[in-house]
Amino acid sequence: MSVFGMIKDAIWGKQPEPAAAAPAPPAAAPAAAAAATPVAEAAPPTPKAPIDVTAILTQKAAEKGQPLNWQTSIVDLMKVLDLDPSHENRVSLAHELGYDGDIEDSATMNIWLHKHVMANLGS
Repeated sequence: MSVFGMIKDAIWGKQPEPAAAAPAPPAAAPAAAAAATPVAEAAPPTPKAPIDVTAILTQKAAEKGQPLNWQTSIVDLMKVLDLDPSHENRVSLAHELGYDGDIEDSATMNIWLHKHVMANLGS
């Protein structure tokens, strides 16, 4: 799984795998179909309410019992989500998100990562 995928799962929970298509019900006999009363069309699905990522992260940070500056630090953000903030994982995340800077300049990369992770989360 991608590092960004793990970040999303840590915030929103594990996303279910798409279910296999259910088999089509058998066709009704023509006489039975003619006698059946019309069925109302199903209502369109209700859009999901937006998720307040900031509130979720603030709550998770409070539960850690230590000061973590997840609002500006990618390392602290990953710690809040119980993810390994190692340089290797941050480099993987940088590649996933399209970072083309110097991965050895970790300060610049970390600032870029935090900005892009938060933007991709919709914050």
